[in-house]
Amino acid sequence: MSDLSRRKLFTAGLATAAGASGLAAASALAKRYGLVPPDHGGLYGLGETLTYAAQRVLTSHSMAREFPPSEISNPPFANPVAPFGDAYKRLQAGGFTGWRLSVDGMVARPGSFSIAELKTYPSRHQITHLACEEGWSYIAQWTGVPLSCVLEKAGVLPQAKYVAYFSIEPDWWDSIDMADALHPQTLVAYGMNGAELAPGLGGPLRMRVPRQLGYKNVKFITRLTVTDDLKRFGKGLGSSAPEEGYAWYAGI
Repeated sequence: MSDLSRRKLFTAGLATAAGASGLAAASALAKRYGLVPPDHGGLYGLGETLTYAAQRVLTSHSMAREFPPSEISNPPFANPVAPFGDAYKRLQAGGFTGWRLSVDGMVARPGSFSIAELKTYPSRHQITHLACEEGWSYIAQWTGVPLSCVLEKAGVLPQAKYVAYFSIEPDWWDSIDMADALHPQTLVAYGMNGAELAPGLGGPLRMRVPRQLGYKNVKFITRLTVTDDLKRFGKGLGSSAPEEGYAWYAGI
């Protein structure tokens, strides 16, 4: 059976299960195909599972809309961040030359990358919309290295399912599945609107996941961990966001 046929069969089965037997049956079908989000056990877990599974089947290769330069917001909205900690301030004082992005977990070549090194890799520019769950949004041009390039340098092992990414700010982390991690629009961003990414907007490095809501775009990232299981991180819900009541998967 071809991938397209499997996809049609799964989509039809998911829709039938949701309509005939409710979300529980659809959730069982999603589990069979390995499309269950890490926060599936909560109050809205069945709904989260159906949303994630349906979107993954229907939009795994879709592209976020990209805009012309005339649509760039001026200025972009910088939502407030907590006061920077001492570690961040020390690196900022040195022009971020000592900032490192480490990669560990299920990779053949764990290591770390300086910002200067990341800038030597193929870059991507994209003008995309960042939408916050709180209602504000803006359009900006983002520049960075595709996350897929960083993962290729590290040698991701075939059994990997997720990439968790961590901010220098304590307890701020998130994760995405490999479909988003390897998507060409997912960036380790270091620039915005033709300039360096400012600290107030997440500089010197932030994750840019344009197919998901703003809180998935964690600022000040310093570490990537490739894994096949998110249960050992935090409370096992896939990120710090579900611990505050948000969904792990925030596709738009």
